[in-house]
Amino acid sequence: MELTSDGDDIPPGATLIAHFLHHLAGQMDLKMEIFTLGPLSQAIGKVLTDLSSLYDVGGRTKRSTGLLLIDRSLDLVTPCCHGDSLVDRMFSALPRRDRSIFAPQSADNGATNTVSSSSLRRRTTDFRIPLESIFKPGNSMNNGGHFSNEGLTAFLSGWKGSSGLLTSGAHDDKSRNILLEKGCSQLDPMYGSLASSGSCNDVHCLEALLERRTKDGTLLIKKWLQEALCQEKVSIRSRLGAVTASDLRSFINALASNPASVMRNRGIIQLAKAAEVALSEPWSTCWEAFASAERMLMLSAGDTSQSLSSQIQDLINRSVIWRTQNQGKGHEPPPGLLSIRDAIILSIVGYSLAGESFRSSGSGGPFSWEEEHSLKEAIVDAILECSPGINIDFLHGLEGALESHWQNLQSKNLNEVQPEKSCEVDDHSSIDFDDQWGSWEDEEAEGDREQEYGELQLKLELRDRMDNVFKVLHKVSDARRALPFRDRQSTLEEISDVTSYTNRGLISKILSMVFSKCDIPGLEYHSSAMGRLFKSGFGRFGLGQAKPRLGDQSLLFVFVVGGINALEVREAQEAQSSAGADGVELLLGSTTILTPNDMFELLLGSCSYI
Repeated sequence: MELTSDGDDIPPGATLIAHFLHHLAGQMDLKMEIFTLGPLSQAIGKVLTDLSSLYDVGGRTKRSTGLLLIDRSLDLVTPCCHGDSLVDRMFSALPRRDRSIFAPQSADNGATNTVSSSSLRRRTTDFRIPLESIFKPGNSMNNGGHFSNEGLTAFLSGWKGSSGLLTSGAHDDKSRNILLEKGCSQLDPMYGSLASSGSCNDVHCLEALLERRTKDGTLLIKKWLQEALCQEKVSIRSRLGAVTASDLRSFINALASNPASVMRNRGIIQLAKAAEVALSEPWSTCWEAFASAERMLMLSAGDTSQSLSSQIQDLINRSVIWRTQNQGKGHEPPPGLLSIRDAIILSIVGYSLAGESFRSSGSGGPFSWEEEHSLKEAIVDAILECSPGINIDFLHGLEGALESHWQNLQSKNLNEVQPEKSCEVDDHSSIDFDDQWGSWEDEEAEGDREQEYGELQLKLELRDRMDNVFKVLHKVSDARRALPFRDRQSTLEEISDVTSYTNRGLISKILSMVFSKCDIPGLEYHSSAMGRLFKSGFGRFGLGQAKPRLGDQSLLFVFVVGGINALEVREAQEAQSSAGADGVELLLGSTTILTPNDMFELLLGSCSYI
């Protein structure tokens, strides 16, 4: 993810996206009026405009569409936040297929080029749904029937029957049970996938969940499960109130009572299982803890920079206090306790909010030098206190030193906890302690000096790494500060009737202005080749072409360069409904699906440049 697009050079990714959009417009028979917001989107808009032909006669019969390209970097808060969206919870809780690594192929037999600089790493959007509990031996399904070899393979491989999960010789129950007991780590087809669906109705179900909040989404899934059970003539007791993970589990087990029922209702079973995982612990409590912390950051952002920096530092310290007090005692952390990695994700949210609320200080960021220095030291101390189990890519190469430091710290804590034992010395002992005391003292002092020197070197290295981390946070803050209409908050609130408007994402705010036909500061229109000709030549004779307005289009295609989440999809639909623009057809697209963990990986993790 590029926070800014410096210079006139167009990134290769921008050219690739432009060609994709041009091909998509051709397949959908659309003529696009291109509008962009953000430097990277402007680069894509220029390439996409050049791809349109001056003599494209067929374009006259195509449907006119307003294409709005938006830079993700203008709003990094929304994809980092844990909003009220069931689909976002599902995407964050579900595992993914192993990351793919793409590299150019050489001419000889398609061998992969081993030059690391030419390879491209990305996270897949193939979310895997654990289904092993449905097929475990002893499940209720075994009482009502039995999957055939081909049927089980077809279900677990995305309903295509192409997987080699079960070999041709594994027809008996014993062989089948051995395969199923191996678990999902060895049998990848034991996972379902949101990327595969049995019918168009399953796709519509997922789209319907995008429009729902968490409570409404779980109630909708419960309704679908009850309808499916009614069709299968299976009765089950249902309680009123909020739907829990155990409720969904009971419905799934009842619907999976026989193989035929599973195959007929495979789509809703997958969605229900994904929702069950999202509502289970520790995912549910952790999500709520994140949401609570983000609300506190948003409240502090409306106060002073000192208040916001203190709140971020408090979140960092809170992630360490319990672990420091209970280190080596074997206690399980309480539900919802945030880790140092989680605190850094919240720091990204805090810096983005600070970029919108406060001006840049002398340190290059939104906070003063003293405030930022305190934040750096808090993160360094937190890493030193909680080094075991930390999985942060910018600490690569320091794992050994951190592990050694933690072991020394743990042994020191154990020595402090254990009571001092009194040693009774025999008066007639023949050992002369006075002669050996000096040598023991020298050896101990030398060992302490080496340990102190190693810890000092580790701390200095961590501070250097923190400097690089905070350079990225400064870019996050600068990108938010570049938001063109952040000073028009009162005007935006007047045209929107949706409650809690200030907490909505950028896409929703822009669409509210589009549907109200207000001018959007910073929005650039890319004229077509014919439009430029009218503007430069025929315009002198009064034949100039009027600039089209994005709000006048009957079809809007909003494409976010850098990723989108389900919360933004729901907010966009709410903005359209609030504006009464039901006659406008709205399409939303993006380069990928984002979760808060994805944002960490893009900015500070395996996909970043630090």
